Amino acid sequence: MEIQYNLMDINDYDEIIKLWSETPGIGISISDQKERLGGFLNKNKNTCFTVKINGKIAATALCGNDGRRGYLYHLAVIEEYRNKGIAKELVNKCFEGLKAEGIHLCHLFVFKTNETAVKFYKKTNWREREEIVVYSKDTDK
Repeated sequence: MEIQYNLMDINDYDEIIKLWSETPGIGISISDQKERLGGFLNKNKNTCFTVKINGKIAATALCGNDGRRGYLYHLAVIEEYRNKGIAKELVNKCFEGLKAEGIHLCHLFVFKTNETAVKFYKKTNWREREEIVVYSKDTDK
């Protein structure tokens, strides 16, 4: 099994969006359209990754920052490749990229119903922020 960690490339969009669409617990929105994802990648060149196994995308980590804090989105690994250290390595690569940009704190959003992700983040020492409430609103409403 050949595993390659690569910076995310918008040319892999179709495979990336397929993985996200097929991964339970990943929410796809208008922000994940190709043009918008391309803009995100242009702003976050060294913090977004794919993993190719035998030439096909098997995992992703979409990570960026606002100049103060990092944000991790769409950490996804195809089920058959889970529990092999791939997600942990992807997060480490994201953190390396964030630290190189002077960012030392990273947040993430996870659906409460995504038990697989919740277990992973607890196991890898992320802490749940119970004092924060997240609100969202479409900018065109």
